[in-house]
Amino acid sequence: MTAPNTAPDYGSAVFAGWRRATAEDWQAYTRHAFVARMGDGSLPRAAYLHYLVQDYVFLIHFARAWALAVVKAGDLEEMRAAAATVDALVNQEMTLHVQGCAEHGISEKTLMAAEEEVENLAYTRFVMDRGLSGDFLDLLAALAPCVLGYGEIGAWLGDAAPHGTDGDRAYGPWIDAYAASDYQAVCLTVGRLIDRAAAQRLGATPQASPRWADLCRTFRTATRLEVGFWDMGLRAGNR
Repeated sequence: MTAPNTAPDYGSAVFAGWRRATAEDWQAYTRHAFVARMGDGSLPRAAYLHYLVQDYVFLIHFARAWALAVVKAGDLEEMRAAAATVDALVNQEMTLHVQGCAEHGISEKTLMAAEEEVENLAYTRFVMDRGLSGDFLDLLAALAPCVLGYGEIGAWLGDAAPHGTDGDRAYGPWIDAYAASDYQAVCLTVGRLIDRAAAQRLGATPQASPRWADLCRTFRTATRLEVGFWDMGLRAGNR
C-alpha cells in the first residue's frame, strides 16, 4: 500500500504545524510496518492479540490523562470537552475493547491481570508528566498523536486496504472503527479544541510563540513513543 498524497489536518492549523515539525517521526508512526500489515492482512495474530491487551492497559492511563485535562482546563468549554472524552473512553471505548478481546478468546480477567510492557509505561507516564508539569496545551500536545494519528491511520487503511478475501480483512473491524465517520468526527473536535487552546494561550500566531518549539518537542516525543508501541506489537509476533 502507498501513502496518500495528502493527510487530514482535522481543521487544526496547530496540529498541521506539529505534524510538519516532526514529519519523519510521524511517517514512521502512521505508516509503521505493524499498521501496513494490518492493512494487507499479513500481521501475525500473536502480534495483534498482544497489542490488544496492551492497548487496554494504555486506555486506562489515557482516560486518566484526559481526566487530568479537566483539572488543567482553563474554562468550562475545555472542561466539558475533556470530561466528554473521559466518559467516552471509560464507558464506551473500553467496554467495546473488552467485547472485542472476548471475540479473540481474551477474557476481561486476563486484560486486568496483564503486565504492562516497558513501552506502555514509557508512553503513558510521559503523557501524564507533561500534563502534571505543564498546562492544558502541553497535555494536548502529548495526547494529540494518539487521537489524531489513529484517525489518519484509519483514513489511510480504510481507503487503501484490500477488501477482497477474508484473510485480507482479518483486521477489518479495527480499520473500520478508526476509518468510521464518528471517529473522524472526534478527530475534528479534538483538532478544534487544540486550536482554541493554542489561541487562548499563545495568541493568534502560535508558531511565533516562545513556547512553540517546546510544544513541538512534546508532540514529537509522544509520536516516537507511538512508534515504540507498534514495535512492541511486532516483537510479540516474532516470539
